Amino acid sequence: MSTDRLRLSRRLLLGLPLGYAFAGSAGATTATPAPPNKPFWEWFKHEPEVEEDWIVSPVAGRPFEVVIRPINPDRKQPVRRVFVLYPRPSSAYDIAISKILDVFDDKHINAEFTVVNFRNEDALARQALARAKFLNAELVFSMGSEATAWLHMNLRDGSIPVVSVCSKDPVLLGQMKNYESGSGTNFAFTSLNMPIDAQMAYVIDFRPQLRNMGILVSRDNVSAVETQARPIAEFAKQRGIQVLYLQVENPATAQAELAELVRSAVVTMRKSDPSLDNSLFWITGSTAVFDEIATINKHSDRVPVLSVVPEVVRAGDDSAVLSIGISFESNAHLAAIYGADVLMGVRQVGTLPVGIVSPPDIAINFRKAREIGLSVPFEFVERASTIYDYDGQALRKSAAVGTN
Repeated sequence: MSTDRLRLSRRLLLGLPLGYAFAGSAGATTATPAPPNKPFWEWFKHEPEVEEDWIVSPVAGRPFEVVIRPINPDRKQPVRRVFVLYPRPSSAYDIAISKILDVFDDKHINAEFTVVNFRNEDALARQALARAKFLNAELVFSMGSEATAWLHMNLRDGSIPVVSVCSKDPVLLGQMKNYESGSGTNFAFTSLNMPIDAQMAYVIDFRPQLRNMGILVSRDNVSAVETQARPIAEFAKQRGIQVLYLQVENPATAQAELAELVRSAVVTMRKSDPSLDNSLFWITGSTAVFDEIATINKHSDRVPVLSVVPEVVRAGDDSAVLSIGISFESNAHLAAIYGADVLMGVRQVGTLPVGIVSPPDIAINFRKAREIGLSVPFEFVERASTIYDYDGQALRKSAAVGTN
């Protein structure tokens, strides 16, 4: 089994950027021709290393279904049937499923995964749920906030344990009462969100005299609006920081909208901060937004672009300068541990507290920092799990997983 360090070294030796399998994006999977043996490639991708341990197969007559089986199953172990529900394609999910498979392989769990994309259609979701029950699934991973919300409304009969992945804060979304107690149901939640006060403490450490904060979000991403954009905007306003709420109205026109929104925001920021030394842009976990990091950078002048999504900090120029948040990979690692424990009877699903990775994933791109003349506080360098150097190459890449 390859270690994370060996995987990183292999990519650097090949001259490939980290995450290259996902077309350099932390958001929606870009349209690339599907390999002949992978007709599902338009909506389901994974890390290349997955195929060292798993066989990924299409399902005849079911173009939005994939089956994943171990190459060398432990015949002494019973086959554990795991169902994964996707609402749509996203490279965030590609990262997450790759990490889940990695963890299950490390734990030598003889699992068979069935992945279904219900395309955000209620009727198709109901068919997928029926499929999970027909296959006698012992565990469901809900991939993304949309799938989690749908399952939370439609699978609370306790028949199958559910663990959420790549999903926003379940307390702020009303799915859990608190962070400490379990659900008492067949659900266990993990969260892509840091506690707002902790996250903003990092932001204030980064910009102690912060005057302007441009928060970028997409209207259609309700979970990002409710758990990231609005709470952070309220926190900033209460501390006298001018908030510029930059909302994409239509994901199909996000590039043009963001170009105008960011340009206009810079003009507004200069009125109270002529040098732009005390302003920043804050990218939420909205695919329509962080997919357009190149557009945002192009029009942001010398205002630092920070992200709640660590994967938006990456090799090269199309990158945020800094991220403070929880990566898709770290979240999926924790969700995989939850799922494996539930599957193996180590823990009861309803007793698990909300899984939040702590400390956060901090990522820095020094190439972008130099480009805008930004000095990154040393304590951020010390705490960073991911660093790209002045040439845009990965200098440090690791992820510690824990819960608070």
